Amino acid sequence: MQQTEPSPAPRPASRPTGLSPSRAGDFMTCPLLYRLRVIDRLPEPPSAAATRGTLVHAVLERLFDHPPQARTPERAHELVAPQWERLLGERPELAELFPDDPAGLAGWLTDAGKLVDKWFRLEDPTRLHPVERELYVETALESGLLLRGYIDRVDVAPSGEVRLVDYKTGRAPSRDFEGKAMFQMKFYALVVWRWKGVVPKRLQLVYLGGGGDVVTYDPDEADLLAVERKLEALWEAVTAAVDSGDFPATRNRLCDWCDHKASCPEFGGTPPPYPLPLATETIPGKES
Repeated sequence: MQQTEPSPAPRPASRPTGLSPSRAGDFMTCPLLYRLRVIDRLPEPPSAAATRGTLVHAVLERLFDHPPQARTPERAHELVAPQWERLLGERPELAELFPDDPAGLAGWLTDAGKLVDKWFRLEDPTRLHPVERELYVETALESGLLLRGYIDRVDVAPSGEVRLVDYKTGRAPSRDFEGKAMFQMKFYALVVWRWKGVVPKRLQLVYLGGGGDVVTYDPDEADLLAVERKLEALWEAVTAAVDSGDFPATRNRLCDWCDHKASCPEFGGTPPPYPLPLATETIPGKES
C-alpha cells in the first residue's frame, strides 16, 4: 500500500500580547478582520491611499528637523521625493503601486504635495516646537494588559501642558463619528498618563482630506479611566476569542475596502483553519 505524506503542520500563528489603537479598532469593527491580520497575519497588498498617508507623515516629521524659519511649503515639497525613495528602499513592494506608470506616480506625488500644502493652512510650523515626533509609547496596566502605539507629534507648552497630535490624510468625520475617531487619541492619552503620570491637556486630530479641519478634545482623568475600563473589557473579549477560535465576521461599511473577502463567510469565503499552537506576537511597526 502506498504511503501518503503527512499533512504539514499548520504554521504557528501569532498570539497577541497587547493592544494598539489600530488593532483595538480592528477587533471592535470585525473580530474576524482582527484574527486575519493579527493571528493569521495574512498579507495585504499595498494601498496607494495608505502609502500616501505614510509619505505625508514622513514629510511632516522630517520638516521639523529644520529650524523654524526654514519650515516652509517649498522646503516641505523638496522632501516629498526623497521620502518616497526612502520608503521604497524600506519596502520594495511599494513599487507595485505604479508599475511602468511614471505619469500615475507623478500624479500621486502631486496629490501628496497638495495634502502637505493643506497642512500649512491648518498649522504654522514656524510657531510649533515638538518635543517628540513619531514617539513609540508603551505601558502595562495593573492587569498586565500591554498598550502601545506611535504618536505623530507631542507638543509641550512652556507651562508644561502636553498636547498630543495626530495627522489624518482623510476627511474629518461627521459629528456622529467624532467620538469614534477620538478613541485613538484617548488611547494614547491613557498610555501617557499611566506611563508619565501626566494627563495631556489637549488631544488634536489634524485632517488633511477634503477642506481640512482640526478636531480637538481636552480629556480628564474620568475620560481616561473610562477608556481603560473599555480596553480591559476588550482585551478579555480578545483573549476569549483567541482561546476559543471564535472570531465572528461583522459586516460593516468598511467591508468594501477589505482585502480579505476571500476568507470571509459574509462574502462566501472560508477563513483558514484556526492554527495552533500560537506563537508569541512580534511587536509591530507603526500602524496607519
